[in-house]
Amino acid sequence: MMQLRTLIFTYVILPWILSSAAKGEYMEARKPKPGIVPYPDYEEPATDPVGDPKAEELPTCLLCVCLSGSVYCEEVSPEMSAVPALPKETAYLYARFNKITRIRNSDFADMAPLRRIDLSGNLISEIEDGAFSKLPDLEELILAENKLTRLPILPTKLVSFNANFNKLKTQGVKATAFKKLTRLAYLYLGNNELTAVPQLPESLNVVHLQNNKISTITDETFCKGNTSYYIRTNMYQVRLDGNPIQLSKHPNSFICLETLPIGWYN
Repeated sequence: MMQLRTLIFTYVILPWILSSAAKGEYMEARKPKPGIVPYPDYEEPATDPVGDPKAEELPTCLLCVCLSGSVYCEEVSPEMSAVPALPKETAYLYARFNKITRIRNSDFADMAPLRRIDLSGNLISEIEDGAFSKLPDLEELILAENKLTRLPILPTKLVSFNANFNKLKTQGVKATAFKKLTRLAYLYLGNNELTAVPQLPESLNVVHLQNNKISTITDETFCKGNTSYYIRTNMYQVRLDGNPIQLSKHPNSFICLETLPIGWYN
């Protein structure tokens, strides 16, 4: 019996006593001494004295959302004041509601896959003439709600062009700016400062020219004045409301259309 107690003390109780004593010494060592501020075992990240990076300094697909050939750069923060560098495969660009002020020839250089560009709601006042001319597959261009007074050369395969709510003037839009766009079906030039209707391609389905300063039209504006047999079958919607024009003074200007202009007129 004595031998059994000796074995229990040696192999169970004694190791437990030694372990408890060592633990107590460890905990005492961990207590900070009075008057000494303990430092953490890691380094705190240093603050950046330079400040937040600008939009132009960030990779496009970090600043915007890039998804399967589409780039979405809408209401970007920090503010975007220029068109960002785009991935080569970009086909659709949505850069609405930013602070872009100018479009340069180099912004879309070597971007042949582009099919749609939406730059509405920016501060664009200048577009260099060749900015869109080298985009062979561009079908839709939206420049609404900017500060444009003139238009650049437009790509020939455009199907839809929207420049509503700008400051376009007749001297800034060449009379033949749209005439050679043989695929153009939708033309939106409402709420500008135009005083004349530009030449319109035969392909047009819809043309909006409301709220401009157009005071007169001719029999050639929409139709061919020298023949009463000509019917413009493609065009089904015309808006001229909000212009200082009296349609009653131009009875032969719409005889080739299947529908009369929509809207309220004096």
